Amino acid sequence: MIEIDIPGYEKLHLEHVVLDYNGTMAVDGKLIPGVKERLLDLAKKLKVHVLTADTFGRVVKELSDVPCKVYILRSGYEDIGKMNYVKELSTCNCVVIGNGRNDAMMLKSAALGIAVIQEEGASIQAITAADIVTTSILFALDLLANPLRIKATLRL
Repeated sequence: MIEIDIPGYEKLHLEHVVLDYNGTMAVDGKLIPGVKERLLDLAKKLKVHVLTADTFGRVVKELSDVPCKVYILRSGYEDIGKMNYVKELSTCNCVVIGNGRNDAMMLKSAALGIAVIQEEGASIQAITAADIVTTSILFALDLLANPLRIKATLRL
């Protein structure tokens, strides 16, 4: 668990990190270098969940040695599927990381939403739904490893 007391915001009790796969932690189905190591460290504090349509068919292989739950979404209405997944975990205990339009609903519903802008870009819907925007999944994961950075960004 990660707890962050943010003045003028709220106290976060994070138990789960839910990540979009393609465009967020992978490019063309291949995990971005440095993500695996950060997820291994983060899994000591949070339960890791990866949501994907698995367009490239590589997610299981790429994350084979990472302690995480991989959930393959059915085609169509991925945005609702992602949001429902977060709701089932309990939105008040989730941090969500994503970049796409189909991530916006889960970014908005989570206790903490982080949008990333990388090679694939990010939709304006994801950016406006997020609490924090970073320019790299590595920076986003580093925020969770160093929660005082989150506090500094979100405090009044």
